[in-house]
Amino acid sequence: VQLQASGGGLVQAGGSLRLSCSASGRTLDSYAMGWFRQAPGKEREFVAAINRRSSNTYYADSVKGRFIISSDNAKNTLFLQMNRLEPEDTAVYCCAATPSSSGTYYGDYNTVPFGTRGYDYWGQGTQVTVSS
Repeated sequence: VQLQASGGGLVQAGGSLRLSCSASGRTLDSYAMGWFRQAPGKEREFVAAINRRSSNTYYADSVKGRFIISSDNAKNTLFLQMNRLEPEDTAVYCCAATPSSSGTYYGDYNTVPFGTRGYDYWGQGTQVTVSS
């Protein structure tokens, strides 16, 4: 599985950006897919995730109500719509995917992993910079 993230850029506080993550190599219908971000000097942190089978979504408290994760199964693509961006959202954003972790297959269970170790496949990052 190969993941390719795009859509980052420079935006003023209060603005919006839409990130995309294109998957290739196989269909990810039964996968969990997520977005993580890493700011300079900080650890990579969970942002949002989706269970592709159930379409249930999960968000970090810091982005809940501002970000929306979605997927286009026909195009095998993951999106992250980021609204009301804040300078604290500045980071490198990466997409990730996994069919299972710790014995849980995400095509069978309506959940997602929230930690980086739960994901098997990672895309390269895309920089998001929010100016104040």
